[in-house]
Amino acid sequence: MNKKGRFFVLEGIDGSGTTTQVKCLHARLEQQGLLVRSTCEPSKGPIGSMIRQVLTGRLLAAGSQAPSWAAMALLFAADRLDHVAAEIEPIVEAGGIVISDRYDASSLAYQSVTSGGDPGALDWIRSLNRHAMRPDLTIVLDISSEHASARRQARGEEPELYERSEIQLALSSFYRNLQTHMPNDPVVVVDGAGSIDQVTERIVSAIESTIA
Repeated sequence: MNKKGRFFVLEGIDGSGTTTQVKCLHARLEQQGLLVRSTCEPSKGPIGSMIRQVLTGRLLAAGSQAPSWAAMALLFAADRLDHVAAEIEPIVEAGGIVISDRYDASSLAYQSVTSGGDPGALDWIRSLNRHAMRPDLTIVLDISSEHASARRQARGEEPELYERSEIQLALSSFYRNLQTHMPNDPVVVVDGAGSIDQVTERIVSAIESTIA
């Protein structure tokens, strides 16, 4: 790593291990004496906090229903711009490294998959996020939807908004082909199965082979 700030994103279906691997990568980079900030989306800002309430069913739209896919895309885009300005950009500009658990690839994946097949969904979501800072690398943790489901069930928590098996199966396919949906961004898909340490090594190798 040189002294230039970097912005890395970890993506994958629910239960793929992104949260665990953000922590592991943070620790690995910090051991090298680097300035590292870990963050996530939805963010911990005001809009992100509202989104988290929607995802867990504590906040509903009119008619006691979850907001539409389009409304969610707008909320995530607003949260993202606030997130970049408040947390990501200042650290990167200071020469540090930011690792985010999810970013705009999640909007492309989750909102397009739940759009009911709207042919204009992807382009519209891209347009909402056109001013979002671009990551230096997006790393997708690829595991089967069955494996991810078993991990989610092991948590013993109530399923969130998007944690239905048919949605997760569609998301798994979308993420495996993420590069085709984000052709202008560097994307690497790594095997998310195996031990935590094994997956961390794959992520580090992906970064070292992609980032000069």
